[in-house]
Amino acid sequence: MTMLEPLTILLTAAGSPGASTCIRYLRGVSEREVRVVGLDANPKASGRFFADVFYPVPLASDPGYIEALIKVALQEKARVLIPASSFDIEVVAPHASRFEEAGVKVLCSSPEVLSVANNKHRLYAALENDERVKVPQFILTDSLAAFLEAVRSLGYPEKGVCFKPPYSKGSRGFRYLSSNLSRRDLLMNQKPESTLISLEEFQDIFCDEPDFPEFLVMETVEGEEIDTMVVGWEGQALLITHKTRERARGGVITQGELVSREALDETVRAIVKQVPLTYNFGIQFKGGYLIEINPRLSTFIYDNDFVEPYLAVKLALGELSPDQIAAYQDRAPIGRRMVRYFDQVFF
Repeated sequence: MTMLEPLTILLTAAGSPGASTCIRYLRGVSEREVRVVGLDANPKASGRFFADVFYPVPLASDPGYIEALIKVALQEKARVLIPASSFDIEVVAPHASRFEEAGVKVLCSSPEVLSVANNKHRLYAALENDERVKVPQFILTDSLAAFLEAVRSLGYPEKGVCFKPPYSKGSRGFRYLSSNLSRRDLLMNQKPESTLISLEEFQDIFCDEPDFPEFLVMETVEGEEIDTMVVGWEGQALLITHKTRERARGGVITQGELVSREALDETVRAIVKQVPLTYNFGIQFKGGYLIEINPRLSTFIYDNDFVEPYLAVKLALGELSPDQIAAYQDRAPIGRRMVRYFDQVFF
């Protein structure tokens, strides 16, 4: 086999939950030498111990963040930048042309598309009239009175209701309302990351606050939880893989299986046509309802010859065409399972 020329990839958020596995599989591709340069604001991020090289960088909110990334890219002669955090990707996307000028392809969508994908209210509103996509009933609120009215109008307590800020990361700010919640049970029997809260406790938190954050109040939907990974390009879902979300911790999947869900494929294509994300992104479903989109790397089920982030890299570099990416659909290792576990490194 003819080896391709060596490749250096920058990966931000190198301490995120899926980073270490992603780094290992990128470095393990068989057709070329891949160097991964890990970047993170935490100098002791776990990715430091798996990447070929590691650099501490400022937080994405820091004014010097972009300059720091460009400096590392030039120093390491990188050809690709993968922003692996939802916060990072929104900061990097408006500056993608600066990286292109430095010879670096950025795996991110346009700022306009990201502004929809990262905001659940804008996302639901964009798709609620598409008959191919099911979204939960939702109401955006910006006051305690409006929140309480929304909860009642969605049928609580007879019907389940949950809420989340329209723009947030992971499970921050997400809770299910419970009308029969025992605070003793919550303390003694539920783990600290429980997503249950009573309406009374919610009111206690915000009744005397001078301002009220926006919350998207939604009906609770039930059913199988599926995380769908997509490689997208110009409004097309080129490669679609589904994994079951059997267990999770802090919003991060810890156990699942790569499965075929043909009924969801058409839904995914409809979503991507309306929200034309590019390269790797994830879509979360529950009971066939769209829950959210993560417009960046997420948890993949890898195989030695099936590394979805690497396929997106090759698409960005022009080494694979969109049709060639789509041809990988038949190679998805259906039935392959994953389990996430805790480990340690020592230094």
